[in-house]
Amino acid sequence: YGLPFVSKNNLLVSTINGTGAGIETIYVLIFIFYAPQTEKARILGLFACVLTVFSAVALISLFALHGNGRKLFCGLAATIFSIIMYASPLSIMRLVIKTKSVEFMPFFLSLFVFLCGTSWFVYGLLGRDAFVAIPNGFGCGLGFMQLILYSIYRNNKRSGEAKKPTANGTVEMGAEKPHQEKPTNAKLPHLEHV
Repeated sequence: YGLPFVSKNNLLVSTINGTGAGIETIYVLIFIFYAPQTEKARILGLFACVLTVFSAVALISLFALHGNGRKLFCGLAATIFSIIMYASPLSIMRLVIKTKSVEFMPFFLSLFVFLCGTSWFVYGLLGRDAFVAIPNGFGCGLGFMQLILYSIYRNNKRSGEAKKPTANGTVEMGAEKPHQEKPTNAKLPHLEHV
């Protein structure tokens, strides 16, 4: 969408999204390299689907569409994919609410989703570009919701875990074990005098 033959004067959009696509590709390849075999196959399948859809959008926009039709098609595709990207943490937000713990929702990821979405939302509003403003407004809202959840549940510990003091007086987290009785002298057999 940000490329000059689709929409003019969108150098910032193409630069940041091109950089992001490169970084995310490296991230996915590293994940695939180190993932267990079952995960590897699933992620490779998803990656192939994403590349197929991207290629289809690129080829259709290059060869079948021109002018405003091309801009509209690429803008709608970019909006849909951006909303999907911003919506992907919804399952983690559900897990946070269910477990009442932010263990699987890193604070800085939530903060920067909010800051990024807000910045691009304002940029899209100032430039009167709905294809930038709409998905990033959605991202701004979801980032804000993540920060609210983080502030609500930040001090909660995972259910089933308890604080246990260690020998040096510090506190260690771990699953609580059932109480076990220690043997007492009364249960020891009597020793006969020799």
